[in-house]
Amino acid sequence: MGNSGLKVPHLSLGTMTWGEATDEESAAIMLRSYLEAGGTLLDTAAAYGDGTSEAVIGAFLGELVPRQEVTIVSKAGLGRRSGAREVDASRGAMLRSLDASLARLGTDYLDLWLAHTWDDQAPLEETLSALEFAVTSGRARYVGVSNYAGWQLARAISLSPVPLVAVQSEYSLLKRTAERELIPAAQALGAGVMAWSPLGRGVLTGKYRGGIPADSRGGSEAGAAYVEPYLTGRPVRITEALATAARGLDVPPLELALGWLLGQAGVATAVVGPRTPAQLNQILQASPKSIPAEIASALDDISAPPA
Repeated sequence: MGNSGLKVPHLSLGTMTWGEATDEESAAIMLRSYLEAGGTLLDTAAAYGDGTSEAVIGAFLGELVPRQEVTIVSKAGLGRRSGAREVDASRGAMLRSLDASLARLGTDYLDLWLAHTWDDQAPLEETLSALEFAVTSGRARYVGVSNYAGWQLARAISLSPVPLVAVQSEYSLLKRTAERELIPAAQALGAGVMAWSPLGRGVLTGKYRGGIPADSRGGSEAGAAYVEPYLTGRPVRITEALATAARGLDVPPLELALGWLLGQAGVATAVVGPRTPAQLNQILQASPKSIPAEIASALDDISAPPA
């Protein structure tokens, strides 16, 4: 992970839906499959299901997998109050959230703890002091940030009393804005990039090419707004180009999409977030590999972010 000694797999298992869209039985099946495939990193957050994701993982630790055999990443600073999204990365809120996360997970430390998003209201020094305390008290082995802009990451690293080793950002063929400043900043300053939604919120699998499946996230009331931006205009052209290239190489589109992403500079791991065991199996059965130069160049050209 960046310039740190933290080792992470190419594919990390995102658990945002665990305890809600993904029930505990399905989550257990997914965890077993992921571990059997050699995976080791579980990505969660206090905000995922208001803690239900962490609670589900906590139920599995020691029962399905020894704590020391998995890398657990969680986040704090984002939640909901009265149904509305609330950002609070102040020192007090961050540390309260950390203790609650550890209790739900049933562990006394996180391998990596992240500030979930930038907070315009809390002084950055407060957020960073919480990250420092987590490390010095042994509650977190490593710390970092999530959903920061390039300048925000650079400012945080310049002020932080402890190394910030990771930054999470949405990054895929459909969302390449991180390349403008965030990824160059991360590379220059030694932070590894954890790319979330590497399959373009599921669109790059090709399942939306013929319409919106009723059982998909885009077909649900809660998830429609999340997927909709990638179902019209330029994203459609990129998805079709990916499907054409994948057909020519005789591989699934998701394999090509992940192969492209993992070949990008600065990316330490791709955080996939399947909702069902079947979706995870499709990902695990793929074997992302280096892409022929002419295919990579064509994908780069058609998916290049607007100036």
